[in-house]
Amino acid sequence: MKKKSSKTAGPVMDIGISADDRADIAAGLSRLLADSVTLYLMTHNFHWNVKGPMFNTLHVMFMEQYTEQWNALDIIAERIRALGHPAPGTFKAFAGLASIDEPEGVPTATEMIQLLVSAQEATARTARGLFPLVDKANDQPTADLLTQRLEVHEKTAWMLRSLLEE
Repeated sequence: MKKKSSKTAGPVMDIGISADDRADIAAGLSRLLADSVTLYLMTHNFHWNVKGPMFNTLHVMFMEQYTEQWNALDIIAERIRALGHPAPGTFKAFAGLASIDEPEGVPTATEMIQLLVSAQEATARTARGLFPLVDKANDQPTADLLTQRLEVHEKTAWMLRSLLEE
């Protein structure tokens, strides 16, 4: 068992990833969490407010998407914690970290789809941007999480884009 480095510091973490790399990965995962929360809220909002000829299709699709997104939030936050850092958990923190701008008002159904495509792609870019650091740190659990999130966001973006095609 490792000794405490000081009376207030707690036990020293040694999982084979340096403290600096853990901090950088946790910061990147915090940005991913912020994008994911923003995407979740946007999708849930659109589920509540969609109308028009595609109502039923989009209402059901958005519910499936926000349910999947909700479940992913805990996985991302818990990985941040496993790396020894606090996960962001406030609207203020998420707003400062997210790369996604939330729309104002209630967009049309087609605009909702376009906005969700952009938000899914932005979230995928945030996840993908972490890979060089995660690879360098030899952090397979985070790499696995990122791969899973990329698969979901890229597939969802494709499905939403398909709705915009003639």
